[in-house]
Amino acid sequence: MTSSQGPAQRVFGAGKRLLGSLLDAGETRLRLAVLELEEERARLATLLLVIGLSLVMLLLGLAVLALLVAVLFWDTHRVAAIAISAGVLLTGGVLMALLARRMAHRPTLLKSTLTQLAIDRELVAKQEARERARDESRS
Repeated sequence: MTSSQGPAQRVFGAGKRLLGSLLDAGETRLRLAVLELEEERARLATLLLVIGLSLVMLLLGLAVLALLVAVLFWDTHRVAAIAISAGVLLTGGVLMALLARRMAHRPTLLKSTLTQLAIDRELVAKQEARERARDESRS
């Protein structure tokens, strides 16, 4: 009289499989997000180091520049040496600041996770479209 698997059992089984698939996909996305957060933390540490070096070089450049102003009327060779030192330090500081700025403006936070979620959304939309077309063809 009763089949080995009734409609309620099939629905329950399908629900369990769907829930399992959703949990697996969610776990994968969560692992990807955690990985990206770890990469972002490493990038932020590098960025802070570059900013720190930039600030040190700029401060040293300004100190040498102040020394240049103080010694401006001394012997010509000392002034040239101080000016070159200040120029090198200031140029290095500016270059490091530009590098830090470029690194800071790169949008990388959870980029892969968002891309993967967009792909998932497209796949679900395609699957829904296929199911609708199949349902319409049956009608």
